[in-house]
Amino acid sequence: MKQLQHFLTLVVTITLLFIGLGLSSKVKADDSLTTSAQVKAIQKAGVLKVGVKQDVPNFGYYNAETNNYEGMEIDVAKKLAKSLGVKVEFTAVTAQTREALIDNGQLDVIIATYTITPERQKNYSFSDPYYTDEIGFLVNKSSQISKISDLNNQTVGIAQGSSTKGALEEYASAHKLTFNYVQLGSYPELAVSLYAKRIDAFSVDKSILSGYVSNKTEILDEGFNTQEYGIATKKSNTELTAYINEQLAQWKSDGSLQKIYSKYDLKPATSQTN
Repeated sequence: MKQLQHFLTLVVTITLLFIGLGLSSKVKADDSLTTSAQVKAIQKAGVLKVGVKQDVPNFGYYNAETNNYEGMEIDVAKKLAKSLGVKVEFTAVTAQTREALIDNGQLDVIIATYTITPERQKNYSFSDPYYTDEIGFLVNKSSQISKISDLNNQTVGIAQGSSTKGALEEYASAHKLTFNYVQLGSYPELAVSLYAKRIDAFSVDKSILSGYVSNKTEILDEGFNTQEYGIATKKSNTELTAYINEQLAQWKSDGSLQKIYSKYDLKPATSQTN
């Protein structure tokens, strides 16, 4: 009997030892990211400087009535800052300005509907995707445009500096269509141009378009080019990106990222929606 008790005690001791080693190695892995020079620099400054959109309802939107930024990406930025133990500072960016503000050091990261592309990855360090979307079209209901092919030889409005035009040109070539383009500086300008019928469609990611739907407009059911949004920083900030990826993995695992989607009634696209 005593031999059995000694054996069981030995088994429990060895098991606890391996568990302890596993936990300690995990802590070391976490510590290596938390104590990296890039992360510590942000913690020393006491603030995470984030570039966000101010004109994209549900993602990044500046509410003039409350003087606050709102949206899914704003919540992600706040959550990231909280994990670092610092305050968050928002700067409004556009497709034309976001890269320059990273380059000159005014921002630590961009969380601004920034699509991950091979070309952009040559110049910036991107996190794993935090949202997946697809390109769509907002049209006037009175136009009777019901499918993408109805836009052949029509004028499509797009944002300056976005990746939308390249994707549209590829789609048009593959489907033997011709689009004319009008490029404007902001999404509100594009929405106003659509309402005024100066353009036939406003094209960008569907979730962005969802913030501009009115009783006179609708988003076409058809979409294409599934794309992923990432948190971007300087190309050299690989340790910061690794830390962000660790946080994103945790938020996906514990369901907190899904809660943010649900808060804004957002449903990420999948390859099946193309």
